[in-house]
Amino acid sequence: MNLLAREQITILIVDDEKSIVDFIKMGLEAEGYTVYSAYNGNEAIELAQKINPHIIILDIMLPGMDGYEVCSRIKKSIKTSIKTSIIMLTARDEVDDKVRGLDIGADDYMAKPFSFKELLARINARIRNSFPELDDVINIGEFTIDDGAHEFTYRGKVLDLPPTQYNLLRFLLINNGIVLSKSLILEKVWGYDFNGEENIVEVYIRYLRDKIEDKEHNIIRTIRGVGYKVVAQ
Repeated sequence: MNLLAREQITILIVDDEKSIVDFIKMGLEAEGYTVYSAYNGNEAIELAQKINPHIIILDIMLPGMDGYEVCSRIKKSIKTSIKTSIIMLTARDEVDDKVRGLDIGADDYMAKPFSFKELLARINARIRNSFPELDDVINIGEFTIDDGAHEFTYRGKVLDLPPTQYNLLRFLLINNGIVLSKSLILEKVWGYDFNGEENIVEVYIRYLRDKIEDKEHNIIRTIRGVGYKVVAQ
C-alpha cells in the first residue's frame, strides 16, 4: 500500500478503556493510518456518520448502548461508497457471541486479550479485501518498504533488520523531511510506557546508519538539541 493511500485509510476505535484505545491508536498511527476514537456508543455512531471510516474496532462491553446495538445502527446509518468493516472486541470467546456479532453485520471478531500484531494483520486483511488495487509496498526515495514481506530494500539491496530497527527506520521514513524528537520516537517505536533512557534511540540510529552505510549522516541527520530527521531523495 503506498504511503498516500495508507494515510487516507481512516480507522475508528470504540472502547471505554482509555488505555486500550491509546495502545491501539499509537500502533496504528505508527503504521501510517488516520485514527479516531470514541468511548461510548452515541459518540461512536455520531463520529462514524461524520467520517465514514474504513475500519471500526468496536468493543462489545460499552457503557449504556452495547457494541451489538452500535454495530447494528452504524451498519444501517452509513450509506456511502466506502464499505465500512467492523472488527468486534470482547472479553469472552464464546461462539454465540461471535455468531450474534456476525449476524448483525460485524466482519470479524477478536477476544481480549489480543496482540497488536494479530489485530493489525486482521485490519490489513480487511483493507486488502475492500481495496484489492492497493498493495503493501511503499517507495520513499531509494528505499522500498514491503510491509507484507516485512522487508526493507535500499538501492536494490535487502536490509537485514530486526523488528525494532525495522519499525524505527519505517517511522523515520514515513516522516521523511520532518524533525522528530527522541521522546516522540520512543513513544511511537518503543511504546508510550517505555521506561528506558532516550540514549537507546542514539544506539539504534547508529545501527541503522551502519546498515545503510550512511557514514556522513546525509540520510539520517542529527538535529542537535532536538532529535533526528531523515532526508530520503
